[in-house]
Amino acid sequence: MRIGKLAQILALVAMITLAGGCGSNKPAPNQVFLMPAPGIYEEGKIDPFINNDPISRGVQPGVLYATDRAPAAEDDKKYDYYTHERGKVLRVGEAYTRLGVDEGITWEEARQITLLKNRTDDYPLEVTSVDEFGVLEDTIPPFDDVHDRSADPGNRLAEEINERLSHSRTRDVYIYVHGYKVNFENPVLVASELWHFLGYNGAFIAYSWPTKFSVWAYLADLDSALNSSRNLRQLILFVAQNTDVERIHVIGYSAGTRTVARMLADLGMYGYFLSKEDVDKRVKLGNVVLIGSDIDRGIVGGYIIDGALRIPDSLTLYMSQDDGALNMSRKIFSRERAGQVVIPEELGPAAAKYFDDHPELRMIDVTHAEGGTDHGGHSYFRSSPWVSSDILMTLMYDLSPEERGLVLRDDIPMWDFPDDYVERLRQSLAKANPALGKALEELEAENQAGDTKEGE
Repeated sequence: MRIGKLAQILALVAMITLAGGCGSNKPAPNQVFLMPAPGIYEEGKIDPFINNDPISRGVQPGVLYATDRAPAAEDDKKYDYYTHERGKVLRVGEAYTRLGVDEGITWEEARQITLLKNRTDDYPLEVTSVDEFGVLEDTIPPFDDVHDRSADPGNRLAEEINERLSHSRTRDVYIYVHGYKVNFENPVLVASELWHFLGYNGAFIAYSWPTKFSVWAYLADLDSALNSSRNLRQLILFVAQNTDVERIHVIGYSAGTRTVARMLADLGMYGYFLSKEDVDKRVKLGNVVLIGSDIDRGIVGGYIIDGALRIPDSLTLYMSQDDGALNMSRKIFSRERAGQVVIPEELGPAAAKYFDDHPELRMIDVTHAEGGTDHGGHSYFRSSPWVSSDILMTLMYDLSPEERGLVLRDDIPMWDFPDDYVERLRQSLAKANPALGKALEELEAENQAGDTKEGE
């Protein structure tokens, strides 16, 4: 390997490590610091838990997980639950987390902390325990003589999903697929906070593929990301066919978008000769979201041409003009990344017609969103209160970019965040959720009263 190329790789892993940071302190390997509250919630004055409060029902909201990591041995001093090695089969279970401030923290205290916009302290989230159900039978290879074949783990997973859906205003399942250089706990914790800000609606599954917790494993991990796409596909088909779910939404981040994109490509070929109605009945994919996608733009284009776009209701790519990690990745591979905004000089008539004919393909530029370029401009889905609001409200209410308040550019089919984005989004939510609309009216009246008092 040439010295120049090695230097680029070292710079890339350093950039990605920096992008994953949050503030001057760093969380422990088995923790994440609580993400900033989505801007839509306005310091807790708008409550995402209007329709659902699991704590008041005496239910600890455990997060479901699926992982094809190898389980850790009982005497493993490095890993508590699962290692970075490939486990070949998909194990499913439930993980419990807590806000690592005080074991006796109340629901109301936790709610207030999580909804604060400007926190002065870092609040760590951590995994407290894991309950593995077992191996999902459909993922055991036919030549495997090691793992017991049983429908019990799948049945338990289906029961847990249906239990959550029975208490939810929606019958949706959300799957989060993480990026590079994290351990098993990271996607569990990120899924936990995303589900929290969804008001515990639906059922959330953290998909943990075997990336190593090392900056040196970047290139090797890209192979593992593709290798896990089959198990992700099997998980989606299992949930679609064995639970009460109406729609399955998938959120992929960074290198994990390789897993998600390949899953879409495989299902696109799987459903190539099926009608769109048959595909919807069998797969039930709703919104598929690719965030900071570290994958060759041409590869994603090929997947779309081969039928990937027929599988979900929508495919959204969150992109940036200032993503340091992807800029360095582009230099290493000499190819544009799918998560980068590349503005053509002119959009040809054939390309313009394609985008007009496929509004389900959505490209969103986060560069000008609040917090969109923080921490190297790569982890904006958690660091930007605007981007997190946009993603969560897409998942919760299935609103189009225009309905969410985004603005379409005149020259290319790219959506931007306007300066009054949050206010636009609130107006749309008032129509989508009457209970939330009432809370918004009360908030507006309170703000007007405050302005009047200050002016006296």
